[in-house]
Amino acid sequence: MGATHAVLPPPLRLWLGLVGVLAALPAAALGALYADDSRPGTLDARIGSATEGARQPWRGAALATDFLGEPLGAAVLVAATVLGCLLLRRPRAAVLVVVGAGLAVGATKLLKPLVGRTIHGDGNLSYPSGHTAFLTALALVVALTATGRWGLGRTAGTVLVLASASVAGAAMGWAQVVLGAHYPTDALGGWCTALVAVPATAWLVDGVADRLAGGGRGKHL
Repeated sequence: MGATHAVLPPPLRLWLGLVGVLAALPAAALGALYADDSRPGTLDARIGSATEGARQPWRGAALATDFLGEPLGAAVLVAATVLGCLLLRRPRAAVLVVVGAGLAVGATKLLKPLVGRTIHGDGNLSYPSGHTAFLTALALVVALTATGRWGLGRTAGTVLVLASASVAGAAMGWAQVVLGAHYPTDALGGWCTALVAVPATAWLVDGVADRLAGGGRGKHL
């Protein structure tokens, strides 16, 4: 598990670290803005009105996308991604799939009662969206793995990672809004949460793996 197999490619470390810091700002600002609230904001209302009453095949597509964030769908998706990483001999990436996605979703579960925003009743905590955080996190891991495997540079790698995260986050966020499970700003908060959690987790995974590898070489010497 050498440096060439790092899950956070060296050319991207500074930029994705900066992205993580910047993503934390709107996530915190939205959480503060909608704390203990149950009403849609201006942006929520405009986007919600545009997606209201979606019919087939759009509603079916939204349900299929939503399933990817449900326990069964997420488990299948994680298992398939882990298997793919192992077949590509990227064990660090396999670890990041589980830990990174788990921490992103776990962060949303911790933040929901702290923010206290609800939708469709007091028991339905909505900010930030765990479904959106999950799919975004998974897309980030896949894109980081592809960046390292293909040897992409800073610009191409950063574009691939952010584009993948944006497509996945937009797809799941759209599904959640269409199904009435979340407000658009909930989805934005989930997307930002993944952008914070995954690069930080990747940095930790690389650090621990490098130390373990170094310790192993020392013992052989």
